[in-house]
Amino acid sequence: MLTAARLGAAALSAALLAGATAGPALADSPAPTPAAVPDGLYGKGDPTYDGVWRQSLALTALAAAKTTPADSAVGWLTGQQCEDGGWPSFRAAGAACDPKTEDSNATAVAVQALVALGGHQEAVDKGVQWLKATQNADGSWPYNPGSPGDANSTGLAVNALFAARTDPAGVAKAGRNAFDGLALFQLGCAAPADQRGAFAYQPDPSSGALAPNTLASAQASLAAAGGHLPVATTARTDAAPKALGCDSAATSATAAPVAHADSGEAAGAYLTAQLAAGGNHLTLTTPGAAPTPDYNATAWAALGLIQSGHPQQATGAVDWLAKEGAGWTKGGTDAAATASLLLVTQAAQRDTAPLTAQLTALGPAPKATASPAPTTAASKKDDGIGQYWPIIVGLLIGLGGGLLLSLQRKRGQRL
Repeated sequence: MLTAARLGAAALSAALLAGATAGPALADSPAPTPAAVPDGLYGKGDPTYDGVWRQSLALTALAAAKTTPADSAVGWLTGQQCEDGGWPSFRAAGAACDPKTEDSNATAVAVQALVALGGHQEAVDKGVQWLKATQNADGSWPYNPGSPGDANSTGLAVNALFAARTDPAGVAKAGRNAFDGLALFQLGCAAPADQRGAFAYQPDPSSGALAPNTLASAQASLAAAGGHLPVATTARTDAAPKALGCDSAATSATAAPVAHADSGEAAGAYLTAQLAAGGNHLTLTTPGAAPTPDYNATAWAALGLIQSGHPQQATGAVDWLAKEGAGWTKGGTDAAATASLLLVTQAAQRDTAPLTAQLTALGPAPKATASPAPTTAASKKDDGIGQYWPIIVGLLIGLGGGLLLSLQRKRGQRL
């Protein structure tokens, strides 16, 4: 079973939505032996379920921080790629690739990481080809090939296509492109007004109905806004995200899917309302458990809002993550959480130095790190003179005042 630490854990989301729990059969089974953490990997936890995921997030965030990671870190990620172009969640050294265990989430974030690093075009191209080959006939992507699609996996695949400069509108199966696939999961005018713009994880298997899902809405919002990791847009508007406009005819059960042109704004409007209702964070609700803050979803919501040009609406979430993030990152020891928080901080143009240092410490020593611009001799000379300017100005004022007083006295004597 996939762990909750995995942002893209589509299998876990499916289990939670279905109300599944770890039953007696699982409790009676021996716990799997944790995989050894290989050299070059960020983080010290068992990488079985999130090795490629956390490595990709870490490398993407460090590339955005102008830090050149160690060859062993990049080599581990590229070495996980299978010959057909896909990535599994984790593959032990020497283990053969199994196409059934390759997943779209790992592949999508690995592609984005390698694009951010630069110099890995062949691996990127193979990854994009794998995504094209595993797209479902309805335009969506599943977690593992051959399964029904879901919003999280489809959104991540669209992120990867954007990163690789491949138009999602041109990636299609049976006449259904990637945007059509993403639209399958977005609630439109047929939904209650306060749910419009949200994404469901998957349609209900019996009725086909869509129910809003927090993580699906947040994670798919970045794709709906036309973005990828790392988010580096400078576009912004002072207006709030535009809610989906629906007339009486559009609110019927047969209402058309949300158009791609409206998708990002509609998702942003829904997330903005959810953040406001939750005290600047989104909430994780699981069957049989008390609601808890959802750091992952809040981070993705902030990224989606910033990408869509609404950093003002993301500010509260960014502030909340900055204040509460230490619990999520376990004091900077959880590689995936630390990298995710760093990506949000970078997108919001906040101080990234502390998080960059924390993330760097979780992996092999980098080849190079960004350093402040060197101080030139001219600037040093200017700085040296600059600190005496108040004294110089004061002396000049004093001399000028004394000269004026002397002249006035002489003039008085002549009169």
